[in-house]
Amino acid sequence: MLHSPTEAVPAASPAEHWTQPSGSNGREAPSERGLAWLLLIGGLLGLVASFVLAVEKYALLADPSYVPTCSLNPVLSCGSIMSSAQAEAFGFPNPLLGVAGFAVVVSTGGALLAGARVAGWFWGGLQIGATLAVIFVHWLIFSSLYRIGALCPYCMVVWAVTVPLFWYVTLRNATALTLRNATALTLRLPPWLARAVALARARHGVVLTVWVLIITAAILERFWLYWSTLVD
Repeated sequence: MLHSPTEAVPAASPAEHWTQPSGSNGREAPSERGLAWLLLIGGLLGLVASFVLAVEKYALLADPSYVPTCSLNPVLSCGSIMSSAQAEAFGFPNPLLGVAGFAVVVSTGGALLAGARVAGWFWGGLQIGATLAVIFVHWLIFSSLYRIGALCPYCMVVWAVTVPLFWYVTLRNATALTLRNATALTLRLPPWLARAVALARARHGVVLTVWVLIITAAILERFWLYWSTLVD
C-alpha cells in the first residue's frame, strides 16, 4: 500500500524490529516470543538447579559429614565446591542469588508469553542483572577449574543457562538501541556499532557455540588426566 506524502508511516517498535531478518543470508535472530521461551525454560532450569544447590548446601551445613547427591567422583564433587570460600562469595550461599535471580527471569518469560509489554527500564534492569550474572558465573568457572579443582553438576546447569540468557537479552537490547525511528529511545549507537550489532544478530548461533566450546575445552583440558583414566 502506498502512503501519501502527508500520511505518516507507523514506526516499527523494538519488538517488531527484533523479529525482522538479521542478515541477507536469511538467518534470523530469535523473535521476541523465542526470547520469552528462552527466559522461561532457561530460567526454570536455573531456578531448579539453584534450589537443589541451596537444599544441598543447608544439608551440608546441618551435617558436615553429609555427602551431596552430586558428589560422584573426585572431579564431579559438589561437596568440594560447597565447602569452599567461593561458595559464599557475599557472605551467604551463592544458590540464594540464583533462586532470586532466576525467579525474575521465569516471571519475565511468562509475562512476555502472556502478551505483556515490558517497559524499557525493565529491560535495562534485566540487562544489568544478566551482565552481573555472567561475570559472576565466569569467576565461578575459573575458581572451580583453577582454584578448587572440582566441578559441580548443578552449578554447570546454571553456567549452561546463564550464558545464552545473557547473550540473547544483550542482543535484544542492543537491537532496540539501534532503532533510528523509535521515539522512546534517547540513546543512539554510532553507525559502526550498529553494524556490529547487526553482524552479531546474523551470527548469533556461531558466537554462542564458540563461547560454549571454549568453556568446554577449558574443562576438558583442566581435568584431562582424570578423563583419560575413564577410557583406559
